[in-house]
Amino acid sequence: MRDHFGGRGFKRGFDKREIKVINVGDIERLFPNKEEINLKEEGFDKLLGKGDINSKVRIMVPRATERAIKKIEEKGGEVIIIE
Repeated sequence: MRDHFGGRGFKRGFDKREIKVINVGDIERLFPNKEEINLKEEGFDKLLGKGDINSKVRIMVPRATERAIKKIEEKGGEVIIIE
């Protein structure tokens, strides 16, 4: 019975896809002088709230945290959730 456990393991029924994220604090550095940014077209899946932003931007992204949305809106910007 020594080899009874661990022989088969568990498998998921789906492929796990890596999510590419970007922080609010990286927006101005990666996209200087842009007022409208489609993060999906740039290869990002989710906007996170780490860091600060100083300019007003309109960001389109599939997913965003509440903190990220709040930071963008506090500067007069807008976050649009797209599919």
